[in-house]
Amino acid sequence: MTTSEWKPPIFDPIRYCVFTTVALIAWVFGAPAAVALTSALGLTFYVVAYRKGLRQSKCLIGDMRLVIAYLAIAFIAAVTALGMSLARVLG
Repeated sequence: MTTSEWKPPIFDPIRYCVFTTVALIAWVFGAPAAVALTSALGLTFYVVAYRKGLRQSKCLIGDMRLVIAYLAIAFIAAVTALGMSLARVLG
């Protein structure tokens, strides 16, 4: 491929699709459900990446152990909030 044939990659706005999906989940099910879902997914993928050898994330936190701890705390807090809301409704 010559220089004249090279084309820059096309920007994929996938993150806006992800943001919209998270916003819809938060709107429909409430913020704790959205946090629980996204933190569970993030936690799963970060643990897999850590086990494969990734030690530095592009996340603002950087250190993989801290990112995993952050996601775990967010998940626990969200599940606790969901449980408390459910107990209030049923109770």
